[in-house]
Amino acid sequence: MSSWFKRAKQGVQTPTKEKKETPEGLWYKCRSCKSVMTSEDHSANSWVCDSCSYHERIGSIEYFRILFDENKFTELNRNLSSGDPLIFEDTKKYVDRLESSKRKTGLVDAVRTAHGKLDGHAVVIGCMDFNFIGGSMGSVVGEKIARGIDEAIKKKVPFIMISKSGGARMMEAAFSLMQMAKTSAKLALLARAKLPFISILTDPTTGGVTASFAMLGDVNIAEPRALIGFAGPRIVKETIGKDLPEGFQTSEFLLEHGFLDYIVDRKELKNNLSSMLTMLEK
Repeated sequence: MSSWFKRAKQGVQTPTKEKKETPEGLWYKCRSCKSVMTSEDHSANSWVCDSCSYHERIGSIEYFRILFDENKFTELNRNLSSGDPLIFEDTKKYVDRLESSKRKTGLVDAVRTAHGKLDGHAVVIGCMDFNFIGGSMGSVVGEKIARGIDEAIKKKVPFIMISKSGGARMMEAAFSLMQMAKTSAKLALLARAKLPFISILTDPTTGGVTASFAMLGDVNIAEPRALIGFAGPRIVKETIGKDLPEGFQTSEFLLEHGFLDYIVDRKELKNNLSSMLTMLEK
């Protein structure tokens, strides 16, 4: 049987110098449904998949861009950096780990705080960055959050905290654990000043962060399908010796059991916060 078509010339004929490669980062592939969209469309959609609404993990740069009007804000304590009080070393020296994280992320530590306006409302916002040593809470993270709360009290504005953390920073041991009490005490002062604290829990929010400021909001909000808990599911299962319920430690599970006030899609986050702030101001 003869074929319908015959190739006049065999092989690829385009000269190597004329070949064009697709630039990296042009496309985004959803981790959940595997749908493909342009990175530009993904960014414009608040880094949420258009097909399945999967919320990609993002950091303070992206959240500030979403929440602050025209992305204008004044960052607080920008250059506050961790020391190495215990001269800690495991597979790598702590000072080397810090420097490596700073180079890779362009950040100074795992949280940024800033004041500005959200839909016209003056606010102070803190946001954790998971890319910096797993968003772990060390002495600088606790100090920057504490100073952010001080700034909110000084300016008499609401404090909004966006959590995304793997827990305490083991390289700082007790110095890290002290931040749980310090941030909680500062929030008590915020409450005494009759200023609202809105806590936003994102994927993942675990460990000492969950056990302290993340769950102390006047209003506790979460993004869809976020992992939220103290110890990880594997540790909990091994501890109690039982299989865990379906969806255990997801934001939907916590909402059902009364640990959250509600869940909000990231695309609606700014409008939702604006409505809440308007209501609280009355």
